[in-house]
Parts: sequence; structure tokens; C-alpha cells
Amino acid sequence: MTWNATLKLTAKSAFESCTGLRVTRARGAHPRAEAPGKVEAPGKVAASARPPARPEADRLLSAPVFVLSPPRSGSTLLRVLLNSHSRLHSPHETHFRRITVRFTTEPAAQAMEAAGHNLADVEHLLWDRLLHRELALSGKEFLVEKTPSNVFVWERLATCWPDARFVFLIRHPYAIARSWHEGSPEERPMEEAVRHTHEYMRTLEEARQHLPGHTVRYEELTAGPEAATRALCAHLGIPWEPTMTEYGRHDHGDFTKGIGDWTDKIKSGSVQPGRPLPRPDEVPEALRPMARAWGYLDSPSATGGN
Repeated sequence: MTWNATLKLTAKSAFESCTGLRVTRARGAHPRAEAPGKVEAPGKVAASARPPARPEADRLLSAPVFVLSPPRSGSTLLRVLLNSHSRLHSPHETHFRRITVRFTTEPAAQAMEAAGHNLADVEHLLWDRLLHRELALSGKEFLVEKTPSNVFVWERLATCWPDARFVFLIRHPYAIARSWHEGSPEERPMEEAVRHTHEYMRTLEEARQHLPGHTVRYEELTAGPEAATRALCAHLGIPWEPTMTEYGRHDHGDFTKGIGDWTDKIKSGSVQPGRPLPRPDEVPEALRPMARAWGYLDSPSATGGN
């Protein structure tokens, strides 16, 4: 033991003998933080998605309805038509799938594992609770969610809610791309609009091939909203209501942001047939296979939209 150490020990012993106090080394002002838990990549979380282990306890929503569509396909119009039904609540786009969960410490991850949950399970619980709150506040029976980007997670939606019902909203592919381009011509050149919207269309068609559901054609919806909504109600197993075509009389929340031409039409409660479909020779080569798959190249009598 060095001279300095001996001196410190002697002084410490003398102090304790005289005062009756014990001298100890001070601890750090801040305790050591727990090691963070493992952060999973979104793709890995999605790959781990599975149906609810105990549906009666894990899900509050019953038979939710998801409208899958590309952008600029009339999903806002369809939303307000459905929201005008006394049993259907269709809020503005919730983008709930962008809400993610992470375990910030290893003990949290271990606790969830002990409870039987992985990250995807906890995200599903959160999504279901958020959407159920929207429905509960409306006082209605069934929720209808129509965020266009949901099309990219159609498999996960069907996994999260095994009793979900799906509506596929389609429109002439070139009319979709053209409308997306015209919404912001400088920022969305036509070539980019074709590429961007085609990805939605391609994924939507994949969903149509794998999920049971009902297809609504935008051109038929605008030309005959009563007939189109009657068929949709029959698919959903609920009676059609005249209020659906009187949607201008109802409050549909903040629908005025980001929906372009539909604002005045929704306020007035009028649905007007769209402009004629593009001529076959106008359809870009990249969209021709989709236009053919959806029956548009062979349906020159249908009408298009804005």
C-alpha cells in the first residue's frame, strides 16, 4: 500500500471514529441506462406478421372494410358515398400502417415475448385499437378505410384482420396516370406519373388475384352511383340506403385537403360522369397490359374521369 493510500485510510478511520459517520464512494449521478432492445427492420417485422392468437381478445374491430385502389381513382368519392350509410363509418385516410412499434430495451422485448407477442403482434394491437376508436366515436357498426397506400400491405391487412372485407376500386390506367400528372404537372412529369401509378395498379391486381372481394369500376360509379352502391351493399351484406346518393347532406370530416376536383362535387352532392376514356392509341405502352387486364382496351363505350 502506498503512502498516499495509507494516509487516506488513516484519515478515513479517524473521521469515522470521531463522527460516527461512514464514508463511502459516491455513486454516479445517473444510473447506467439499460441496453436498447433489438430494432427490427420494417420488412422483417412484416414477415413475422401472423393472425391474432386469440381473436376475441386481440381484436376490437369486426369485419372491417378496406378499399384498395391506386391514387386518383375516386376513392374519396366512394368514401363519402359509403360514409353516408347509417352503418358504415369511413374516415379520411388514417395512414395507420405508417404507425410502427419498437422495443427500446431488451427487458421490454423479453416481456412481450413472455406475453406471446412479437413486434408485428403489438403493431396489430395498436392499429386495431386506433381504428376501433374512430369507429366507436362515430356510433356506427363497421369501419371502412381507404388509404391508397394500403394496397402495398394487402397481405398484412388480411393477416391482421382475418374477417376483413375488401373492395377493389379500379379506373382506366391512363386516366389514373393522367390525373396524377395533371395534379402537379411540373413536379410529376407524365413519364413519372405512369411509373408511379403503375406500381399501385400492379399491386392492386395482385391483391385482386389472391383476395376475395368486390370490384367497383370508377366509370360505373360516376355514371350510375345508385346501381354501383347497391351492388356493393349487397356484397357487404347490408341494405342499400337512399342517403348514400345524397352524400352532400352529411358531414364527412375534413375532406377538403388534398382531394382536388372532388371538393365542390362533394359539397354539392352531385356525381357527374367523367370525360370520355382515352383512345386506345393514347394509352402508353407501359399501361397497355393493365388496361387490357382490366377490360378497358376492349370497352370503348365506358367513360373516364377527371
